[in-house]
Amino acid sequence: MKFISLLLVSLSLLIACGEAQPHLEEIRERGELRVLTRYAPTSYYVKGESLAGFEYELAQLFAQHLNVKLKIIVPDNLGNMLQLIEQGKADIAAAGLTITPARKDIIRFGPVYQEVTQQLVYRQGTKKPRNITALQQGQLEVVADSSHVEQLQSHQQEVPELEWTENSELDSSGLLELVQLEMIDYTIADSNEVAANQTLFPELRVAFNISDPQPLAWAMPLAEDGTLYNEMATFFEQLDASGDLDRLIAKYYGHIRRFDYVDTRTIHRRILTLLPKYQADFEKAANEFGFDWRLLAAISYQESHWNSQAVSSTGVRGLMMLTQSTAKQIGIEDREDPSQSIHGGAAYLASIRKRLPEQITEPDKTWIALASYNLGLGHVEDARVLTEKAGSNPDLWPDIKAHLPLLAKKQWYEQTRHGYARGGEPVRYVENIRRYYDILLHDQQKSISTEPGIDQQTPPPAL
Repeated sequence: MKFISLLLVSLSLLIACGEAQPHLEEIRERGELRVLTRYAPTSYYVKGESLAGFEYELAQLFAQHLNVKLKIIVPDNLGNMLQLIEQGKADIAAAGLTITPARKDIIRFGPVYQEVTQQLVYRQGTKKPRNITALQQGQLEVVADSSHVEQLQSHQQEVPELEWTENSELDSSGLLELVQLEMIDYTIADSNEVAANQTLFPELRVAFNISDPQPLAWAMPLAEDGTLYNEMATFFEQLDASGDLDRLIAKYYGHIRRFDYVDTRTIHRRILTLLPKYQADFEKAANEFGFDWRLLAAISYQESHWNSQAVSSTGVRGLMMLTQSTAKQIGIEDREDPSQSIHGGAAYLASIRKRLPEQITEPDKTWIALASYNLGLGHVEDARVLTEKAGSNPDLWPDIKAHLPLLAKKQWYEQTRHGYARGGEPVRYVENIRRYYDILLHDQQKSISTEPGIDQQTPPPAL
């Protein structure tokens, strides 16, 4: 009898051990969401003193939604990433993955959150290919195991002589840089990656689209039991309904849609010739007032193109283009003295940021402060009031940005305290500074310590 009881207990234990724990429950029990991603301007990188990236921030929000820590894992290449997620070595892959028929056979995709188009990229100054058949005359290189390979294979059915090289060491950003350096003739990249990299590599040009718009989604193991997928669907549904997904897209792509070739070339040149003269002053002011020095340099470039003798038609002058009244207010005697001008501009921006409501968080507080630096705090406050009246969030820069241009229209500025203003100007002003800041971050890389909750052997590269 005793033997039979022990046998029944053993069988019960075996049956219990054989039951698979629901995936979502397993994640919550371990207290950690394991996410595969890649180093790229669209995914995961260092920005200033913190970690950033559209995919990284999206994954961070999902981890918060699950009330667990985020663990970032960066495989050596895209092929390894797909293999790891197929084998169930991570919970999700969040890396701007395109949904394709071939991939759906080996991994499960979550809800679609963005659409991109595959684009053929060449270098300015070389002959622009007009169609796929023209690619036979140059070297085409693409990321191995990418959706771009699948797209080329479909084109190869119509153009059998089409050839390309698959690179398993570089990602799209690396191949775009090779095109910039004239080391290869062409590559293929998704439209969001082209936009994110064009200010860094200004010679790049899009020849034509090689695909229709394609959906992006996170990937999971094919054997996923549905518990994580269902929670992910709820998360994206809430993110979409609240407008937070649109705001996140605007945060990472809103300021790079407008590309100015001449201006981008000019700042790359002046980073080498003019910036070294003033870098120490930017660093000193940044340390005193709590800014990234490259942000102050970006503001100064927008204001004066780093010309210490610059004077506008309205009388503002110097590297930070201070008005006489502002200079007097913050104790600046010589607006054309580079050190004084940089110190004064930083002090003025810090005073504006300090006056903004405490509930506004970064980076929105900095962008709103910059708009106020350009237009005046009163007018920006008017735009915040209009934003709130419209049912949007007056503490978020993307929402305020949408309402600032209304200050130039009578039906709207008549409702405000400070009246008419050219509200479109601070929008362009902030977008330009953000582009310049991205360029400076790329040119002036700086390593940072790893944030708590992020597990990685080395910090990601700067943008």
